[in-house]
Amino acid sequence: MRSVIWGVPVAIGGLWLRGWAAGHLEKNEKVVSSGPYRFLRNPLYGGTLLVAAGLTLASRQWGLAFLFGAVFVGVYWPRMELEDQHLRNLFKDYPAYAEQVPLLWPKFPGIDTPDKFRWSLYSRNEEYNALIAFLVVMGFLLWRAKA
Repeated sequence: MRSVIWGVPVAIGGLWLRGWAAGHLEKNEKVVSSGPYRFLRNPLYGGTLLVAAGLTLASRQWGLAFLFGAVFVGVYWPRMELEDQHLRNLFKDYPAYAEQVPLLWPKFPGIDTPDKFRWSLYSRNEEYNALIAFLVVMGFLLWRAKA
């Protein structure tokens, strides 16, 4: 049960980061530099890493760290590179943004903008699916911890 106490806050932090990012993301409409996008260019992937780390801690299945790492390197890293190239082609101002804001590891203070989180973008980006999946996995882990 102690592992759940440590892992759940980490995973919730990752979900929070993903939700915060989804509430600012306007895919293919503009370069988003508000919210967590002030600090890192890929907060959705960063949040996913935190969720994976939290679930690994909570489950105490250390092989999950290897599995999540392999999936990240094999799937998400190439995807981030493709998305970066897509944004460079789509927006003239993206290269300047990319020079200021790191890909995955946050840098503070970043770019300051007055844009606000919008629930409509959170919903349009379907980020609630990550929350639902998290709740299902946490329910299973809690059920397993009691068994």
